Amino acid sequence: MLQKAPGKSCGSCTMCCKSLEIDVFKKPMGVLCTHCVNNSGCTIYETRPDVCRDFLCEWIMDRTMSPVLRPDRIGTIFMEDPDNDDYQAVCDPSKPYAWRNPLVFKHLVQMAKNGHTVIAKSGLRAWRVYPDGHATEWS
Repeated sequence: MLQKAPGKSCGSCTMCCKSLEIDVFKKPMGVLCTHCVNNSGCTIYETRPDVCRDFLCEWIMDRTMSPVLRPDRIGTIFMEDPDNDDYQAVCDPSKPYAWRNPLVFKHLVQMAKNGHTVIAKSGLRAWRVYPDGHATEWS
């Protein structure tokens, strides 16, 4: 079971509530969930569905990841794909190139060097980030 790292909390971050698709609510990516109050959190937190209850971004689980990399501060959610070894950086649609922020990009390159397939996503567009620091559009 996934767990939050000690001392970390979502705080006012609601990036997952906006940037990710949530099928159970028929919520498309890029639209704030109707159950979310921006910069405040979920109004149905105690009864939220399993898909929300079970999701934890990499920032919240990794005790070594700096507070500077909290998703709402960088416009990007880091997450591992549960079906493969992909490491994803999902950008806030209002900041489609947030993955190019030097701090974010450095992290993505390091993950690629660690053996992950790194994919940066913004809406329907995606880029693969390689260990040598270059990125190409991914289809």
